[in-house]
This record gives sequence, C-alpha cells and structure tokens, in this order.
Amino acid sequence: MNKALEILKERGFFAQCTDEKGLSDLMDKGPVAFYVGCDPTGPSLHIGHMVPFFALRHLREQGHIGIALIGGGTARIGDPSGKTEMRKMISYEQIDQNVETIKAQLDRFIGFDGKTAFSANNKDWLADLNYIDFLRDIGSCFSVNKMLSFEAYKQRLERGLSFIEFNYQLLQSYDYLCLHQKHGVKLQIGGDDQWGNITAGVDLIRRKLGGTEELNEEHTAYGLTFPLITRSDGKKMGKTEKGAIFLDESLTSVYDFFQYWRNVADPDVEKFFKLFTFLEIPEIKEICAGNINAAKERLAYEVTKEIHGKEKADSALAGAKAAFSGEGDKTQMPTVELSKSELDAGIGILSLFVSAKLASSNGEARRLIQGNGASLNGEGISDPTLKVTTANLDKDGELVLRAGKKKFSRVIFK
Repeated sequence: MNKALEILKERGFFAQCTDEKGLSDLMDKGPVAFYVGCDPTGPSLHIGHMVPFFALRHLREQGHIGIALIGGGTARIGDPSGKTEMRKMISYEQIDQNVETIKAQLDRFIGFDGKTAFSANNKDWLADLNYIDFLRDIGSCFSVNKMLSFEAYKQRLERGLSFIEFNYQLLQSYDYLCLHQKHGVKLQIGGDDQWGNITAGVDLIRRKLGGTEELNEEHTAYGLTFPLITRSDGKKMGKTEKGAIFLDESLTSVYDFFQYWRNVADPDVEKFFKLFTFLEIPEIKEICAGNINAAKERLAYEVTKEIHGKEKADSALAGAKAAFSGEGDKTQMPTVELSKSELDAGIGILSLFVSAKLASSNGEARRLIQGNGASLNGEGISDPTLKVTTANLDKDGELVLRAGKKKFSRVIFK
C-alpha cells in the first residue's frame, strides 16, 4: 500500500474508500491533488472540523497537493448530513465574513503556499449558476431513488427534508467536478457522514467525463472518508457541557482549549495523539505507556501548539501548572479584574464566584460550596455567607478561586 495511505490507516484516518487499490496505485505514480471541504455556516471552525485537515497535512507531507474548499456557495443552502433539522439560514454578508475568518484559521494551521496547499471558495462557480442549465447538465445525472438511499437523506425524511437541502448533494458533486477540471483533483476526503456526497461526486465525474480505470484514467476520481470521532463514553468528540470547542479564542479561550485536552478520558489519550498531533507513533506509544497525567498534559500542549501556536501553548501550560500545582505562572491563568473599592467594602463569596465566571448564578455558587467543591487560595470554603476582603488576598494581592477539580480563576483588583 502507498505510504501516505498507510500513515492514515495507522493513525485512525480511514473508514471507507471507493477504490483503495486504485488510489494506492495512483499515489505511487506521483503527487495527487485532493480536497476537503467545510461550509462557513458559523463564525469559527471547532475541533471536530479539523480531523480532515490534520489528514490533509499528513498527505501533503507525503508529497500530495491539498485544497481546502470553503463553501461560500454551499453554505447558502446547508448540508443536511448529520443534522436532525434544517440549518438556520444566515445572510450572504455573514457567510462571506465567515469565509474570511475560517480561511485565516486554516491558513494558520495548514500554511497555504499556493503550490502544495491552497484554499478555494465554491461561491466562485456556484453563485451565478443558471438554474435551468444546471438542471439539464448536472441534475440529469442523478437518480432520486439512489439519493434517497443514502443515510443522510433517509434520516431526514422521517423529520422532514426541504427541497433546498435536497439539492445539496448535486452542488457538492459539482464542486468535485469543477475542482477536477480546474486543478486536476482526483480525490475527495472527509468525514464518514459525507460518504454519500463524496461517492456522488465520483460518479458525476465518471458520467460527465467518462472516467474508468480501463478507459480513461485521467478522469477517474476517488473518495476516502474518516471515522466520525467519538469519545470513549460514546459522546461526540470536541463537545462539552458549554458547547463546541472552537478555534476562535473569543469563543473558546486558549486556556479552556488546553484544559479540554488535559481532561480527556484515559482510554482516549493514545487515539487523540494519533489524530490530533504529528508525533511519530513510537513516541506516542512511549508517552502513553508512562504516567497518564503527564501524557494528557503533553497531549494538551501538542494540540494547543498546532492550533494556536507555541507561544500560546506555553502560556496555557504555565497557567495550568499554576492552577493545579502552584508551580507555574499565575498570570497565564484565566483572569478576572474587579474594582478595589468592591473588595474594601467586602464581596460576598457567591457574587465573587459569579463575577469570576465559575458559577452562572448565586444559587449555583451556593450549591458548589455546600458540596465542598469550592476553594479560595487553596483553602476549602464551607460558609456561603463569607465576605471576602483585603485580608483574604494572597502574597501577590490576588485571589485564586477553584470550582470543582478542573475550573480555576485568578481575580485581581485595581
């Protein structure tokens, strides 16, 4: 098997392939142009979106050419795959803004050089399509019966599938055809929930350009999907009680991003190392064979470094060490600034926890204290009526609050 595919299999990036041997043989002959798409339906990617882009980097390192397709056109409709109801429509202006934000996020992670990796926007060929011409030329290649056999549509039929969403597969298939003709793309990769859309694109290229291994190798296309990543408890990876783990720091702070990985379940550590870092497999196994907490800390550092850069990963690590062991740099902890005058008058401990964003209400803060889950400067809090004053400040004139085992906040006063 081709080395690039071996790497993907070894690291867990392999669910289904339209023709594994054919793709392997093609990759052995030289660089293969491939693409992975994402729709800018929100202001930021989350970590679940990133699995195919980690695969993109592995493939590029093996000499292949990766295209990140940002769906400024398809986002106007919304992909029904994996969704129980129709996506909320957003304005074209918001979609265009999301495109630029997501393009910048991917550029930081991938490094678009215009040769081995670059981005594209399907708005360029979808926005001005003539609907009648599109139906004649592309719609005639699709079987409604076959489309309804795909899992994405079968699930939605039970709840209701809009006609606009039903068109999505045609548009994604047309993307593949356009990229094949413009850039010689012969492979589409993505999550396993995209299998129906990807194989439809492969079939469209065959129908329009006559590609088969025997008759027209130049126009033979392939599809490869990755498993949908779940945690060991069966829940979706990258989700917390607060929602998705976003790449945008204004939505998920770097510290919280780091802590998500630091707190993954023990059975998930090696799997996530393989998927979300670029450490070699022998090193991963060596790390995971040692102290599990040290392994989780290394995992958190490596993933944070890949997404946010080394400097911010260093800061997050220092903040975590300060919070949990008192050895790091407190200034890197999540920090809240309050007025010194409030402290002089005395701040109720319940209000303080709410202000520090460790509780959403006084009631939640009270329950936290009554459950012995709160501390102030390392000392447990038992009295929910406590008034915090300057007498409670640490040697640095600050407070460190803890909620539960994993949530900390540094409070400074000015």
